[in-house]
Amino acid sequence: MYLSKLNQTSRTIGLSIAFFFIIYGVQAQEPTNDVTTPLHLLQPDYPTPYGAPTLAEITETLDRVYLYLEKETASKLVNSMTNTPITDLKKLDENTAFEPGVFRLTSYEWGVTYAGMLLATEATGDEKYADYTRKRLEIFADIAPFYTEKLTKDKTYPSPIKQSLQPHALDDAGAICAAMIKAKDYGLEADLRPLIDNFIDYISHRQFRLPDGTLARNRPQPNTLWLDDLFMAVPALAQMGKLTGDMTYFDDAVQQIRQFSSRMFNSEKGLYMHGWVQAMGEHPEFHWARANGWAIMTLVELLDVLPKEHEGYQDVLNQLRAHVKGLVPYQDGTGFWHQLIDRNDTYLETSATAIYTYSLAKAINNGYIDKMAYAPATLLGWNAVATKVNTKGQVEGTCVGTGMGFDPAFYYYRPINVYAAHGYGPVLLAGAEVIKLLQQNEFEINDSSLQLKTKN
Repeated sequence: MYLSKLNQTSRTIGLSIAFFFIIYGVQAQEPTNDVTTPLHLLQPDYPTPYGAPTLAEITETLDRVYLYLEKETASKLVNSMTNTPITDLKKLDENTAFEPGVFRLTSYEWGVTYAGMLLATEATGDEKYADYTRKRLEIFADIAPFYTEKLTKDKTYPSPIKQSLQPHALDDAGAICAAMIKAKDYGLEADLRPLIDNFIDYISHRQFRLPDGTLARNRPQPNTLWLDDLFMAVPALAQMGKLTGDMTYFDDAVQQIRQFSSRMFNSEKGLYMHGWVQAMGEHPEFHWARANGWAIMTLVELLDVLPKEHEGYQDVLNQLRAHVKGLVPYQDGTGFWHQLIDRNDTYLETSATAIYTYSLAKAINNGYIDKMAYAPATLLGWNAVATKVNTKGQVEGTCVGTGMGFDPAFYYYRPINVYAAHGYGPVLLAGAEVIKLLQQNEFEINDSSLQLKTKN
């Protein structure tokens, strides 16, 4: 009797709930299955934002980097003993220094940053980025005559730009030189030509080379090729060829691409090894990400100014396409590339990812590679990089300066640091070139995936 009444009450409550849903137009939630739900439209749990970024989002990221660097890098000279500003060039002496900052204005990393600021102005139309570079390179031009004279008489005389006036490695010369030449196109009127000529003279005539003319170092072993040195020399040679019209600079640049690639490019993987030592019978292949970044960046920088009628143009273009084809399949699902590209148990590294993003975007924008094939990976790369620019404008996840090793532990455990200067210029370059990519093309989510929007 009790159970009968309970069942009747339950049925009454059930009918009441059903009547409520009918009256108010609410239907009970149906289970998710292949019949009730278009499963292919379910939103994936992406670790990195997916899809095309907006121009405003990219610009906001670039602004954060700019504001951080404008605040934290020197823009004037001071007396190092009193920390008082120096505005009178007649008061330069052995105590003159750049005001305190967290990055060195004469390093090759900052050559990349100067170029990145210039490109950011080109992409956005905002002159503040180029002004960052102009302000600092004007200091170089203003004080170079005084310190050149002093160092001619005494090579030990202290100078805030001694590294530039007395380069002892390609690191001291190439990136800064290329940025200085580019700055002339952005309205910098300061006389940088003596510095430019000094850099090019070092690259062309004073840097150690192998007998066949390949740029080399004698560390960590005699007659060693560093993949990094492609970027530390070739873009400067290319820019000098453009500036002067002297084809010998282009000839040397193309020669370096050919001779490095013949020794160091693994055509099966489409990747470069980091180092090559002449005395080695076998060459251990560690495909370090940032070095491969310097290589692909060199290729697009050279093609940007190399005359198409030059006999080496097609070889350089083919090398770029082979490298792109090798690199892109190794991109992680997060959008990053790994510290050792082909070893996915190494950490995800920011500076290399930014360099690849810039290089791919520039290669697409200039028509060197298939934009339908490579643009989605490029935008994913930018979305990944943008997640590493923190609220202060610092770039996280960048490997610190790295020599050359021939064992995996060396590369696996290199530290990362927000003060690793290698990350900032590539982020600026990548963001600026991706802005240009988005200005020239439209993208859409088609059947859940990012696609280039084409006209039917």
